[in-house]
Amino acid sequence: MRLQISRLILFSLILVTACSPNNVKIDKGLQHFFDEKAVIGSFGIYDNGTGQFTIHNIARFKDTAYLPASTFKIVNSLIGIETGRIVNEHMIIKWDGVVRPLPNGDSSKSWNKDLTMEEAFKRSAVPYYQELARRIGKDTMQFWLDSLKYGNKKIVSTIDRFWLDNTLKITADEEMGLVKKLYFNQLPFQRRTQEIVKKLMMQEENANYKLAYKTGLGILENGNQIGWIVGWIEENRHPYFFAMNMEGKPSVNLIPLRVEILKAILKEQGFLEGKR
Repeated sequence: MRLQISRLILFSLILVTACSPNNVKIDKGLQHFFDEKAVIGSFGIYDNGTGQFTIHNIARFKDTAYLPASTFKIVNSLIGIETGRIVNEHMIIKWDGVVRPLPNGDSSKSWNKDLTMEEAFKRSAVPYYQELARRIGKDTMQFWLDSLKYGNKKIVSTIDRFWLDNTLKITADEEMGLVKKLYFNQLPFQRRTQEIVKKLMMQEENANYKLAYKTGLGILENGNQIGWIVGWIEENRHPYFFAMNMEGKPSVNLIPLRVEILKAILKEQGFLEGKR
């Protein structure tokens, strides 16, 4: 029975990613990256050129949905620009003067000022994007969630909290599909809109690679933290799309671990040195 279930999961994954059975690899060897940091996680990477899909923890990756947290800034940015609520990435939304605490009790000093969209995206400034969501409005936001088929498409709570409070949920597989379509300008937005958001996502660019991603951090219903990082790495003009999430106790600092684990996995698989 367990083997049959695994085969069904793999078959559904193949349908979604257009891979053949020979191109799906379950990599249990990635487990130690999460174990060493005392977190539970899943990771998937898709080679667009060959159709090779490598995944760790397939049940968590494909079938378990979580709040998107700040990875929703990708969609919020797209909608804001497309609808004209935000003119471009240089548009400023003024700080409301409220000093907001972070989960560790500190305040985010980088949020407590007037910010452009580019600054807010890079700093993952929640207040900026909450104001943007209010300007977009519930009806327009729902229209685009439905159009994108984004996760469970639910706006149950307030317009400025629904991606943070476990009502809107999405799988890592769906997150990967979103960034893949964004990379190729295949989302139902103008090309200009998608190009701006792709520019916002670019984090590292050098002679060996381009690394673009968005992180996310939230609190699950069980009180544990959920950490996200989704995006792509490009080497020799060849893109590979990835999505990773991890769950940790409240005492675990997931903020640095997301990028640390991502880079460790990528390096083990031969990335970051211009050799792919």
